[in-house]
Amino acid sequence: MAEVTHNSQPVPMLDFSRQFSGIRQEVMAAIESVCDSQQFVLGPQVTSFERAAAAACAAPYAIGCASGTDALWLAMGAAGIGPGDAVITSPFSFFATVSSILRCGAQPLLADIDPLTFNLSADAVEEVLLHSHAGTTVKAVLPVHLYGQCADWDAFSSLKQRHNLLLIEDAAQAFGASWNGTPAGALGDLAAFSFYPTKNLSAFGDAGLLTTLSAEYDERARMMRAHGMRRRYFHDEVGWNSRLDTLQAAVLEVKLRYLPEWNQQRRDRAARYDQLLRKAGLAAANTNEGIVLPITDPRATPVFHQYVIRAPRRDAMREYLADRQIGSEIYYPLPLHLQTSLSGLGYQRGDFPVSEAAAAEVLALPIYPELREDEQQTVVEAIAAFYA
Repeated sequence: MAEVTHNSQPVPMLDFSRQFSGIRQEVMAAIESVCDSQQFVLGPQVTSFERAAAAACAAPYAIGCASGTDALWLAMGAAGIGPGDAVITSPFSFFATVSSILRCGAQPLLADIDPLTFNLSADAVEEVLLHSHAGTTVKAVLPVHLYGQCADWDAFSSLKQRHNLLLIEDAAQAFGASWNGTPAGALGDLAAFSFYPTKNLSAFGDAGLLTTLSAEYDERARMMRAHGMRRRYFHDEVGWNSRLDTLQAAVLEVKLRYLPEWNQQRRDRAARYDQLLRKAGLAAANTNEGIVLPITDPRATPVFHQYVIRAPRRDAMREYLADRQIGSEIYYPLPLHLQTSLSGLGYQRGDFPVSEAAAAEVLALPIYPELREDEQQTVVEAIAAFYA
């Protein structure tokens, strides 16, 4: 067997230490102030971060919570979605998109994705609406802003008007993204964000946020995140414990100040990948001819949470990169309708061909604000060597 030649420099999928080194002093000072105050749960920094996040999203209300998954559940719970209701969403997303619908007691209905952007297709949603199950009320549509690019909100707004639906954004990967100038978080009736450590705006652990345009939903979500209490020890409903830790809020508020710059750096690095892959003669219109580069809708301003290509012989290529210590990731290798735990939804292989094709071809390459040009060149050279 031929010996594998390793790169002189490994390229990690992510390197948290680079970001931290630049903001270390500010972050440590913010943490220290929380430690000095000893207010660890819903302290003043939570309110301060909620206000700053609401302003960044151009939304009147923002509610911090324990995770992105909880943010999805709280958004639906605040909107009164529960047993007897159905929510239409994408099979090509992280598990929480569907599990949070089930956690509300509602029924997830799936619709296929757009082959260019990987986002939920409004046309496919309309098909589901026209043929939805008898006895099921479709209460909401939950489009995912996948990889940091907003779903086609013009099409979903038009759908909302025709069918009188709620629109809830799964914006877990899209803080700072926008559609026609309106930020994610202010497009739908409600939106859910994740601050998991890999996200563009990241906590030092789990944390989440929901935004809403409605004072009523805001009040209800705040009650639900604290065991259904409006007054201490008086439980109006069975809520949940999903409060945002003060320490996480303090860290997030520091990072939020840098986020516009970091997101622009991600866009710059995405453009550089485009340029390098084209220059190497790797870019093509379909995977029969080469690599398909990410496609940005001209109405969208993406934040490139991930830079995702479609690659022929994807798994072999990923192994080739790994042998050379180049990071990559598959988001997502198995669509939700084929997950063992969701077999009860009644879908089978072949039901969502666009999602299934994407799952077999997508590959995320390293992308983060501190990624260097020479590292991107190393990644592209390795890809070119594999296909050569």
